[in-house]
Amino acid sequence: MTSESELVEKVPAHLRQIIEDFQLSEGQEKIELLLEYSEKMPLLPENSQHQRDEMDFVEECMTPVYVLAVVREGGFHFYFDIPPESPTVRGFAALLAEGLDGATAEQILGLPNDFFRQMGLEKVLSMQRLNGLTALVAHIKRLATNYLASDKG
Repeated sequence: MTSESELVEKVPAHLRQIIEDFQLSEGQEKIELLLEYSEKMPLLPENSQHQRDEMDFVEECMTPVYVLAVVREGGFHFYFDIPPESPTVRGFAALLAEGLDGATAEQILGLPNDFFRQMGLEKVLSMQRLNGLTALVAHIKRLATNYLASDKG
């Protein structure tokens, strides 16, 4: 499990603030926070709406999760297409989109795979959902790795 000091070192400041908000909440409040983030899910860019073939599919998730990573000036901007019937996964993806907005590939790669445990989500989500969150974090880290390996990185 990630220590508090590792979290401070490796997580972008905005995502750290989100994690702290979850740390201050209890039980059902954590679910309510996820649902709030679910409602704030950023819309896909106009030219990418309804074009899942241009997006990455996260195969390890039970919920159909599609990811679009846009890099501008070295910073990542993530967009997700996730059905409304999966509000906790949507909420987690939305908080990733917000917390990692503008993060560099190096910052994303430094993100601990289990950072959501610092949020206390293992207390309110099923193991299956937690596995999906882990897969989502691993997927965005692969996108960052691929970016660095390309001519763009």
